[in-house]
Amino acid sequence: MAILGARMSSLMFRRQMASEAHEEGAKAARTWKILSFTVALPGVAVCMLNAWLKKQHHPHERPKFVAYDHLRIRTKRFPWGDGNHSFFHNPHANPLPAGYEEPRH
Repeated sequence: MAILGARMSSLMFRRQMASEAHEEGAKAARTWKILSFTVALPGVAVCMLNAWLKKQHHPHERPKFVAYDHLRIRTKRFPWGDGNHSFFHNPHANPLPAGYEEPRH
């Protein structure tokens, strides 16, 4: 009988511990949910507003091309197109080794 009583009290203790752990987890989840809505989302919104405002005052002119020896080195051709344009080439922002491309408008 003593063994059965010890097992029952051990089982009840485990259930109580599991119940407390579940309650603590629920409290932690609620805390993180509140923090997400009160800190993270407004923080993202402020960062987006900052980026948008800075873009409004950004000049749309490209910088003067300077042919530095250590930049835009082509040791072999790219396997696509004419072999001189990188895969994510932007003609407005990325110059070729000889300079910027002329606008196609």
